[in-house]
Amino acid sequence: MAQASGTIDVRQGILDTAHRIVGVKGFSGVGLNEILLAARVPKGSFYHYFGSKEAFGEALLADYFAAYLADIDVTLAEPGLSHGERLLAYWRKWQATQGSVDHQRKCLAVKLAAEVSDLSEPMRLALKAGTAGIIDRVTGAIEAGVADGSLRVAGGARETAEMLYHLWLGASLMAKIDRTDAPFEAAMAATQRVLDLQPG
Repeated sequence: MAQASGTIDVRQGILDTAHRIVGVKGFSGVGLNEILLAARVPKGSFYHYFGSKEAFGEALLADYFAAYLADIDVTLAEPGLSHGERLLAYWRKWQATQGSVDHQRKCLAVKLAAEVSDLSEPMRLALKAGTAGIIDRVTGAIEAGVADGSLRVAGGARETAEMLYHLWLGASLMAKIDRTDAPFEAAMAATQRVLDLQPG
């Protein structure tokens, strides 16, 4: 049993180390040796856990989204708030993390989407599955907000969730280009208009 735990710890240690490095340098710009040196893991051990760099990238994204979706679930279940307020809390958290200088907290979907989607089909599918999970949760929160009267939307919940997610992805990219929070402020203002939050 201890051996299985050790296996999980080593594999997770490689992924955790890679999150920090890939968050700064991207996927293609990082060699395996750099990750393994930082994780203090021999190269042979890497191939025990991951069959290739591409398989590693797929696992890295799956691990990232598992943690990200768990965090969204906590945010969208915050006690004492309406569903509309919970959605705004999610977008505020997005702005705080994407606008920070802490690369470890930044969204790998934003960082890697353009880079790896044309290079690796398994990684593209991992990104697609992860972002679909985010949109699913935002959709559910919008539906719940309409039901509890805390927000109103002109279109369908899924359509609105997709549009908002795309809006915030774009804002994240523009914030990197502009190096200001202005794109996030614009995205937040648009989000508040789209959700038409109702007074409690």
